[in-house]
Amino acid sequence: MEQTKELLQAQTHVGHHIRGNLISMFLKCAVELGIPDAIHAHGQPLPLSRLVSSLPIPQSKAPSLRRLLRLLAHTGFFTIHPDHDSSGEDAYSLTPSSQLLVRSCPTSLASYVIGFLDSRMLSPLQLLSAWYRSEQSATVAEMARGMPVWEWARANPDFNVLFNEATASDTSVVAKVVVTDCKAAFHGLRSLVDVGGGNGMFARAIAEAFPHIKCTVYDLPHVVATIPKSSAVEAIGGDMFEHIPSADAVFLKLIMHMLTEEQCVKILRRCKDAIPKREEGGKVIIVDMVLNSEKEDYMVTEAQLVSDLVMLQATGGKEREEHEWKKIFMEAGFVDCRVTPLGARSLIEVFP
Repeated sequence: MEQTKELLQAQTHVGHHIRGNLISMFLKCAVELGIPDAIHAHGQPLPLSRLVSSLPIPQSKAPSLRRLLRLLAHTGFFTIHPDHDSSGEDAYSLTPSSQLLVRSCPTSLASYVIGFLDSRMLSPLQLLSAWYRSEQSATVAEMARGMPVWEWARANPDFNVLFNEATASDTSVVAKVVVTDCKAAFHGLRSLVDVGGGNGMFARAIAEAFPHIKCTVYDLPHVVATIPKSSAVEAIGGDMFEHIPSADAVFLKLIMHMLTEEQCVKILRRCKDAIPKREEGGKVIIVDMVLNSEKEDYMVTEAQLVSDLVMLQATGGKEREEHEWKKIFMEAGFVDCRVTPLGARSLIEVFP
């Protein structure tokens, strides 16, 4: 009896992780259909029939939609309110997780869900075992596409837009947390340059929260050319491996985990050249993952370890434990750092 119980538990464990990928696709479907938006717009629990009427689907799909919602309610994305008015149908409301999937929400993750679950993003993973068996030094993504991920993105403008929208979606949440919970990290700064700052969303959030800080976005020329004009944020084009503009602080959000140790050290040395001494307020502020070796929070640790393998296959980078971060900082000429955990990510202040 004990052996069969263990067998069934093992089968359930394997099946759970197989189904995890399927649940992601069901969630993507709900976001693409606009289900969170429709429920949010209603302002109260939305009956199934009215939900179907508000979506671009035929009424005949109502039973199928109920089955989709039943699963997503089980996984914590919706709350089911049983029939109380004899209409014979359930009604649905949002949970804190699905509130983040409403497109009009300032911290919406809808684009993040759609972008990172796009088939073009996931397809290289089909070659992961082949990559392990090979002598390839290129990444999995490069082996699949014949070119590095950034070159492939530039060659496929529609995917590039999808990817940029996904990362901006994620940035909106992280930016709100950083400017709310990490105000001390920006105390005394007069200027800050956001290196690899993309569309400038994070720099704008910092400028709005701390108007006394002169904020600059520094990224490749073709990237900064797309940034909307702003009186609060300056945009400068250039190559972070060659030069970084001077400022009291250099800001790096989810840049370092895409890079090798050698590349990280090279960029950090450029950062050190760009900032003043510590006693004059100089620092580098990094938002990235610090691997949680203690595994105190299962979901956080899982997110970090998954991200580590995503970086492995996509860019050749990695997520790092605190001692690995400190080794890089020391090699680049920095003497001290301070780590503030923020869920799966951390804010790291690095001092010269």
